[in-house]
Amino acid sequence: MIELSQKTWKEINMGIAKRMIRLRKRKKISQRELAARSGVSLGSVKRFEQSGEISLQSFTKLAIALGVEGELTALFSEVPFASIEEVINGQTE
Repeated sequence: MIELSQKTWKEINMGIAKRMIRLRKRKKISQRELAARSGVSLGSVKRFEQSGEISLQSFTKLAIALGVEGELTALFSEVPFASIEEVINGQTE
């Protein structure tokens, strides 16, 4: 069941793109420079910043170039259990 307050994948991606833009600008890095540092094409950087769409590989490269790869490696590492059933299932895997 989808909650009415639940964000769509597009909204989540755009929020991430906006945070990455703020980080890039805070570090005073141009789109062109970020592309060169990361090995991601300038077109992909621009598309990501405008639409939130990018491959996971390119996204990871951008995070490394901006020095925030630790944020990605920590993703999902501390997700709390939502129910006792999840706890039980998690112990058997």
